[in-house]
Amino acid sequence: MHVNVARAVGLFVGAAVLVVVVGWLCGAEKGAQFSVALVVGAGVLVYLFGESLALRAMRARPVSEIERPELYRIVRELATAARQPMPRLYLSPIRSPNAFATGSSPRRAALCCTTGLLRTLDERELRGVIAHELAHIRSHDTLISSVAATLTAVITAMTVVTFLLPLGESEETDMPDLLGGLMVAALAPLAALVVHFGVGRGREFRADEKAAELTGDPIGLAEALAKLEEGARRYPLPRDRGLLASAHVMTTNPFPTGVGRLFAAHPPTDERIRRLYALRRRWDMGG
Repeated sequence: MHVNVARAVGLFVGAAVLVVVVGWLCGAEKGAQFSVALVVGAGVLVYLFGESLALRAMRARPVSEIERPELYRIVRELATAARQPMPRLYLSPIRSPNAFATGSSPRRAALCCTTGLLRTLDERELRGVIAHELAHIRSHDTLISSVAATLTAVITAMTVVTFLLPLGESEETDMPDLLGGLMVAALAPLAALVVHFGVGRGREFRADEKAAELTGDPIGLAEALAKLEEGARRYPLPRDRGLLASAHVMTTNPFPTGVGRLFAAHPPTDERIRRLYALRRRWDMGG
């Protein structure tokens, strides 16, 4: 079993236990029953929709080679060089430049670019971003990312549902259920923890290095990351639950400011760029 497959299983089991414990603490037996039902539902969602959650959130559609021949050429060349299957290609109509990969295995992987990415980057920079996402696919990072995205979406959705269900026992107040409110307060940090412990920031450094090795051009990726960071600030995404839950699968954090930073699983872009330039210097020195 690949290490990321084991991590995905562990992430789901750990998150399920935490959700049930939070439900019990906030709503006793009814809270626990409600949480168990949500965990079962989350398992079904992971199985059925885990691979497509980010694609749906970004309103992505399949793109044909006739429509984007230059994109197919770049992806095919890099996938062939990396000796991995060609992923299915999708296009998102988002102005903010970014990309992501999803899928339970390299043979079932999908790679999505936003229209903003294709408009913003030149070919050298685009090759760096594509190579970065192919590195995630090859390392099976996309499996654990899909599980984390689905769990985060389910947990954040609970912050709405808890107000609709009578988890507490009191019938003497017209105020929203206090126990439900406590559950909401516990769930938002829990959702962020699922992302941080399940995904981890080290995977971005590893994917950056693998991408640089594949293209032989760390600076191209470094310059692309700088443009993606600027594009995220210029064209911010709406902070709905689906996008927040999928933010960690993007090449760079699409929410560099505000509440979206809570769900950020990326190291600082400046640090990633610094490492890529340092890698170039080591290569030049024969290291």
